[in-house]
Amino acid sequence: MDEPILSLEERAAINSGRWFSSLSPSLRHDILRCAYVKRYRDGGLICARGDPPDEWIACARGAVRVSSTSISGKQITLTYVEPGIWFGDVAMFDGDRRTHDVYAHGDSTILCVARADFKKILSQHAELYDALLQLQSRRIRQLFGLVEDLNTLPLRSRLAKQLLHLARSYGVPSLAEGAEIRIGLQLAQEELAQLLGASRQRVNQELKAMEREEAIRIEPGGLVVRDRSLLMRIVELDR
Repeated sequence: MDEPILSLEERAAINSGRWFSSLSPSLRHDILRCAYVKRYRDGGLICARGDPPDEWIACARGAVRVSSTSISGKQITLTYVEPGIWFGDVAMFDGDRRTHDVYAHGDSTILCVARADFKKILSQHAELYDALLQLQSRRIRQLFGLVEDLNTLPLRSRLAKQLLHLARSYGVPSLAEGAEIRIGLQLAQEELAQLLGASRQRVNQELKAMEREEAIRIEPGGLVVRDRSLLMRIVELDR
């Protein structure tokens, strides 16, 4: 499903990414000049645990699901990578094999930079070292925050926080109700439960409670955030 170039929408997603847009124009140009496009259908395997680190990757359309498999064989979703986000750079530095499985979630487009080109860009742009260090620092802060939330917040608060994050990352404003935001990322309740380290039954109970409070609306095609301020209050009340 490879296509030679990004569409205008896909290129805009890459260029508007918070981290990528902070780079100098010359560095962005050299990265994009070396990059190539791959397209995947929903569920397509992008790379597997144990694969060599051949590519530095960005999501340009759709979403990328990063997952692991437990000893019992259960698949656990760790995160979803949204358009504009780069990943896979840690393995490019240390040379170790991939630590997780990565799948397309929905029809997705990724942008890839081969490892040899990644090293060449690093040698020509010292700026990239500092930029990647800042990126890693941000990820570490987020990781510590997730661990703290898992150990200190009840499921209700963690769910509200996750819904707010999904609304920011994948939110589509409702044409009928200006204050409502539809979460564009299609997640089954089981997939949402995996993100939170909880059972589907418990997540379903909390979602229904939030729907009764009119914070969200559950629809066959996904979730709609009706009242972001109410979700924020749920998070803050349990801190």
